[in-house]
Amino acid sequence: MQSPFISKKGFFFIFMYQTKDMKKVLIIFAHPMEQKSRVNRELIDAVDGMDHVTINNLYERYPDFFIDVKYEQGLLLKHDVIIWHHPFYWYSAPALLKEWFDLVLEHGFAYGKDANALKGKKVMNCITTGGREATYAAGGLNRYPIDNYLLPFNQSAHLCKMKYLKPFVVHGVHLLTKEEIENYKIQYKQLIKKLGNGDQ
Repeated sequence: MQSPFISKKGFFFIFMYQTKDMKKVLIIFAHPMEQKSRVNRELIDAVDGMDHVTINNLYERYPDFFIDVKYEQGLLLKHDVIIWHHPFYWYSAPALLKEWFDLVLEHGFAYGKDANALKGKKVMNCITTGGREATYAAGGLNRYPIDNYLLPFNQSAHLCKMKYLKPFVVHGVHLLTKEEIENYKIQYKQLIKKLGNGDQ
């Protein structure tokens, strides 16, 4: 965003602009079969290349599951907003993202009495589900709303003194039309832009 400043010099007005610093967004992407993904790959492609965005593809970076903890912690320190982007597997996250939580968010760094490395950072989930939204409700196949299943992520953020934001959820991915997928891509890109501007 830019704010105009006007100074008068002779008969000419000189317009100068002050650029607002963008918040840096880190997308931690975890999809073990992204080549078969109908939606997740499209969402990532939609925001790839945005100046304030870093995409950290865990399955591409760590095919052997040997996570470089210090590298991952360094990424977290350099960014203002963290997004856990993944398909919703068995009411949780794919295995490598769970491993990331276990190793990277360690005591003394992410949480603990004097651990403030992540304090104040914003964090959220971006997830896709095979089931339609109606299945995530009382009386539906999955019985509970999606927010209930994301409580462990919410609490993890709270423990790390981060601010947990409303998740970006795409339901029923196997049934979406091309037009619907395009619409979700636009929504995701708009969200990432707002996060960068500090509007979320």
